[in-house]
Amino acid sequence: MPVGEADTALADFLGRMSAERGAAANTLDAYGRDLNGLLEFMAVEGLALEAVAAKHISTFMQGLAAEGLAPASRARKLSAIRQFFRFLEGEGRVASNPAENVVAPGKGRSLPKTLNVVEVDLLLAAARARVDAAAPPELLAVLRMQALLELLYATGMRVTELVSLPRRVLAGDDRVLTIKGKGGRERLVPLNPPARAAVAAFLAEEAARMQAGYPHSKWLFPAHSAEGHVTRQHLGQELKRVAEEAGLDPARVSPHVLRHAFASHLLDRGADLRAVQQLLGHADISTTQIYTHVLEERLKKLVNEHHPLAKRARGT
Repeated sequence: MPVGEADTALADFLGRMSAERGAAANTLDAYGRDLNGLLEFMAVEGLALEAVAAKHISTFMQGLAAEGLAPASRARKLSAIRQFFRFLEGEGRVASNPAENVVAPGKGRSLPKTLNVVEVDLLLAAARARVDAAAPPELLAVLRMQALLELLYATGMRVTELVSLPRRVLAGDDRVLTIKGKGGRERLVPLNPPARAAVAAFLAEEAARMQAGYPHSKWLFPAHSAEGHVTRQHLGQELKRVAEEAGLDPARVSPHVLRHAFASHLLDRGADLRAVQQLLGHADISTTQIYTHVLEERLKKLVNEHHPLAKRARGT
């Protein structure tokens, strides 16, 4: 296969991911970026796809390390390369997968950034205070932000899932949402009373605006954007403003941090890891296990407080 056909092979691979796995546009973009680096390396080396060997993949990975790319990022790229060549092998375009036995860089144990319960309470209180202080012109926007924030923490949704919620998601029982996640997989997520109240307040204000000519939208959280709904970027920026008003470091706060807080706080209060996996929409429990540091700390506390030898050591 000539080097010039590599781009076609990549396009075919991404097309397969989209058609068979239901990969989202952001996922496809990430795979494309990861694999384009390899294709550029092949072009410089004059390598056709069928000529790529394990030693070439290793050289490419060593180059990424020399550039200072983090181990986790290198491991992600190697995973994309393995999947790409697995696809080509299945299609008969290459004889074998040269990346199969290339050793992935050690990623170490990276704990997710999160907020404690008090900090989340401060954040939610700041969003509610905004509503109380808002004048009519900006009331709809601050009610929308409050609803987004309450939903983020109440459900642990991915930010893309949240901002792209269709209005019909509320057509059934308002105590649960049916979320369409990665790969088109659906899951049910319960809503707590504060989240339901915040969404109801936003929709009531929006309904009043619609009577005055405000346009109807198919999205739950419409906005003047190319997508027609609130964007991830806008939500992230607005969340940092709320964090500042709450007296928190904005650099520590993002929609994904609230997703981590949701999972960590559930586990800290005794939730089952499998239940948290389902709520987060993780296909594999190994992804959820990053939060097991919370379980470990809870078990240590349990042993220290209740084990007979621990009590004896404290003289009780």
